Amino acid sequence: MRLLDRYLLRELLLPLCYCLGGFLIFWVSFDLINEMGRFQKARLSLAEVSEYYLVTSPELLLVVMPVALLLALLYALTTHARYNELTAMRAAGISLWRLSLPYFGVGVFFSIAYLAINEGWVPKSVDRAEEIMRRHDVQKTNAPDANWRRDLKFLNSRDNRSWWIKAYNLKSSEMQGVLIDWRLPDGTRNVISAQRGFYADGIWKFTDVEELRSTNVQDIIANAVRTNQLEFTDWSESPALIRSELKINNRKQATKSPQLSIREILDYQELHPRLDQTTSSLLQTRLHERLAAPVACLVVVLIALPFGVLSGRRNVYVGVASSIFICFAYFILLKVGIALGTGGYVPGWLGAWLPNLLFATSAIALTMRIR
Repeated sequence: MRLLDRYLLRELLLPLCYCLGGFLIFWVSFDLINEMGRFQKARLSLAEVSEYYLVTSPELLLVVMPVALLLALLYALTTHARYNELTAMRAAGISLWRLSLPYFGVGVFFSIAYLAINEGWVPKSVDRAEEIMRRHDVQKTNAPDANWRRDLKFLNSRDNRSWWIKAYNLKSSEMQGVLIDWRLPDGTRNVISAQRGFYADGIWKFTDVEELRSTNVQDIIANAVRTNQLEFTDWSESPALIRSELKINNRKQATKSPQLSIREILDYQELHPRLDQTTSSLLQTRLHERLAAPVACLVVVLIALPFGVLSGRRNVYVGVASSIFICFAYFILLKVGIALGTGGYVPGWLGAWLPNLLFATSAIALTMRIR
């Protein structure tokens, strides 16, 4: 790494750390004021509220990462331009794109970190946060444990298999009162009714089972066979798929949009090849939203280059004001694009990628005009 790259990185990383820490503190404080009523209603103690924000910190971090990176970049570039450092570097034959390589390196790192946190950490942290909120509200689930869900329906459209579950444990994947109905390729209808079911090592196991099989619906009751235990090793359903089904089916009752990973969305689409238009638009938009979100960290670098260099000729606070305006415009456009995509007014990919496409194109055009 050249001495110049190390210098540019050092001048960027210090304000970046300050921005990340400051935005996190500000966001937690704002969210605490906004959610205080929910915490009181859930009867959470101070320790439990602290635990709640500890487990939700990855989600909060994703919110502030692009904003903090943009503000830090604008501040660093504005400072360099204000003291004519960028002019001296370019007079030495170093292009603006070459100067931006360390910044793009930080952007790539942030993009990879964003994707990893968003896929591997955030969905689990959201589920954990919901558990904390329900910790003192066990009665609402009508079960001895808040992890139980009642009266679930799960459909595997690809394999034409329908599940009805009286009670399902989200943690252990244990089922009570299970009825599964499906058809074999030869047209034979299978129905099993079991007292209990559980998932272990990729195998669904059911106990106290009554199995019914017939090619004639009228004779299916007459062919019932009882057995103590029945196992299925080749079924594509898994506890993760059932949880994603619950998230999607309960999206209208949820207070926030469900946090679905890319894998959950793809698996759900694979098991439901014939989705209705509303659900299909929602999933396509959410899928591309999760793909486009990490790229925003790279778009931020493109945006910062022309705004940082030009504003640096004036005042350092112009960079701060520019970052606030840019972030506001970006998130407004993002919300509009997501709303249009989930509503089916535009293709899901366009609604999710619209802010990145517009801002990246505009930033590149402005940068090419800088002399």
